[in-house]
Amino acid sequence: MSTEPGPPRLTIVGAGPAGLAAALAAAGRGVRVTVVDAARAAGGQFYRQPSAGLGARRPQALHHQWRTWQRLSDGLAREVAAGRVTHLPDHHVWCVERRLDGSGRFTVHALVGPEQEKPVEVRADAVLLATGGYEKVLPFPGWTLPGVVTAGGAQAMLKGTLAVSGRTAVVAGTGPLLLPVATGLASAGVTVAALVESAHPAALVRRTGALTRRADKLTEGAWYAAELLRRRVRTLVRHTVVEAHGDDRVEAVTVAALDAEGRVRGGTGLRIPCDTLAVGHGLLPHTDLAEALGCRIESTGPRVWVDEEQRTDVPGVWAAGETTGIGGAALSLAEGHIAGRSAAARLGGRVPDPGEWAKAAKAREELREFFGAIDAVYVPPAHWTEQVTDDTVVCRCEEVTAGAVREAVGELGAADVRTVKLLTRAGMGWCQGRICEPAVAGIAGCGQAVARRPFALPVPLGVLSRAGESGEDDGDDAPP
Repeated sequence: MSTEPGPPRLTIVGAGPAGLAAALAAAGRGVRVTVVDAARAAGGQFYRQPSAGLGARRPQALHHQWRTWQRLSDGLAREVAAGRVTHLPDHHVWCVERRLDGSGRFTVHALVGPEQEKPVEVRADAVLLATGGYEKVLPFPGWTLPGVVTAGGAQAMLKGTLAVSGRTAVVAGTGPLLLPVATGLASAGVTVAALVESAHPAALVRRTGALTRRADKLTEGAWYAAELLRRRVRTLVRHTVVEAHGDDRVEAVTVAALDAEGRVRGGTGLRIPCDTLAVGHGLLPHTDLAEALGCRIESTGPRVWVDEEQRTDVPGVWAAGETTGIGGAALSLAEGHIAGRSAAARLGGRVPDPGEWAKAAKAREELREFFGAIDAVYVPPAHWTEQVTDDTVVCRCEEVTAGAVREAVGELGAADVRTVKLLTRAGMGWCQGRICEPAVAGIAGCGQAVARRPFALPVPLGVLSRAGESGEDDGDDAPP
């Protein structure tokens, strides 16, 4: 518990479902909560809202669980008005630092505004990481053409700007995210020429035990399937994108069937005209801040390890939501609620009673099991790298091709991602390998390692030189 005047301070990084649930659970329990988020409005990717200036008449049409969002949004507004929660939007956290004064407290370093140049520091007695996830991007010939977007990117564009990138789309890849993306685009007037899924949903039959315990999720999936059927969207299962075609932008996509081993079957290529390809191969947890703090990262995912209270193995650090494993908004809400309650109790010097969150814990167990079964089925084709030609760009920041990666392994003896990076510059660009590393690892035939990058995003050298001297935004005043 803090020895400084006033209540102990909990800083939550992220204002998506997990962060909001944690803030509402902790508020009013003797803890001062500050929610720091990169977006200009709360909600995260799942509850992303169009700008008020766009005049959306029915924003609820873009979302499932609209009533849940209203409850979270109204609750946040009440807690902010009561002074129990401070919301700092447009704050881009680049590092969470444990203070060296022996207090066990933390400093959250952020850059403010769209230019991300003005530094701010937020003091905290404990930190809760609710940093969400990001899309796994696997390359294929033509994937850098304009009009090729990630599935989540297409969804974010529609939710946040009410815009689409074309009139005719193919939605492809693998995973349950493809269903709402295809449905959302079709509802917005886009002709969805095909939904291309590399997995076969029939494989879920072997995992009915885990699935039937969450009938609500099965009902949601059935609703999406019925909508696609009603809109006459062609669905191709056990198919994958082979190549995107076009000059100035994508004009067509070739897809092909997969055999039982995940290889493209010869002679099954099908060319589909389109001006948009929304492609996704699943999601990965954001673990940068946890890595820099020294939190234990599990190789599966990779994801942040947490105990039954959502505590990491670093004292004073909790984690919830997609950063602890991809599982959707409902799981994030359950984990966030548990983490917020636990953090409030621990900061108040009490051992929390798990009975206080028994319902959330039951939901967490069921949803983790549910999405464990989903993850076992919806995986990229086992031999996806065979379709990546040597001249296909893998690292877009540094324009490194698959051929260069293969040469680093086959001729120069690279045996891990770091050595490939040193020999080819793959991963040395703006994203520091966050986007291309899964692709580089797959093409190199080696595993991904925990990076433990010191910073979660690029930081101006001037900010680093003045670290510790910048203004503190502790929630007393409005953000600068």
